[in-house]
Amino acid sequence: MSRFSPYEQNGGTVLGISGEDFAIIAGDTRLSEGYSIHTRNHPKAYKLNETTVLGSAGFHGDILTLVKEIGQRMTHYKFIHNKDMSTPAVAQMLATMLYGKRFFPYYTNNIIGGIDADGKGAVYSFDPVGSYEREAYRAGGSASSLLQPLIDNQVGFKNQGGLQGVKVAMSKEDTIGLVKDLFTSAAERDIYTGDCVEIQIITKDGVEIQRFDLRKD
Repeated sequence: MSRFSPYEQNGGTVLGISGEDFAIIAGDTRLSEGYSIHTRNHPKAYKLNETTVLGSAGFHGDILTLVKEIGQRMTHYKFIHNKDMSTPAVAQMLATMLYGKRFFPYYTNNIIGGIDADGKGAVYSFDPVGSYEREAYRAGGSASSLLQPLIDNQVGFKNQGGLQGVKVAMSKEDTIGLVKDLFTSAAERDIYTGDCVEIQIITKDGVEIQRFDLRKD
């Protein structure tokens, strides 16, 4: 018996990593449904302002609606206060928006990256109904179960013997290289992740975008 569902899983993976003075939000560009690929060029990272980027994977319709509503609220804030929202403020606003939809939630995996008031990198991860926390790194989407243990090891230094619990700051260049390796690995095992990864690097000077090709089969 077939049942109607208001949701669809359109796949894809997003990742956030924060550094001393930068943050990275990355996502693959494959948009699929089941075994069909709708497009190979749809990035999952959305620039909200010069210091804040949202990475979102899941149901494409809900993602578009959520990004549009965030943009409207941020524009209203700028008109009222004559300044852009800070990254922590955007994170708090998104948590409130998600909680407001808790009885019919957005089917999205959301990660926000940006720069805080002290100029340090910040990454915020969310559950579907608005609970959120600031973290050093987080993966979301269809390949998150593959990527999270790997970044736990490579960024969090978990299960590395004498290095366990020791924080070693990675440079921006090393972090970008790690992100490319992470998505290359994910594309090998997850059919919903592939084609290309778009990496958005946020610093005090703005947002820089890099793209790196992945396997396309």
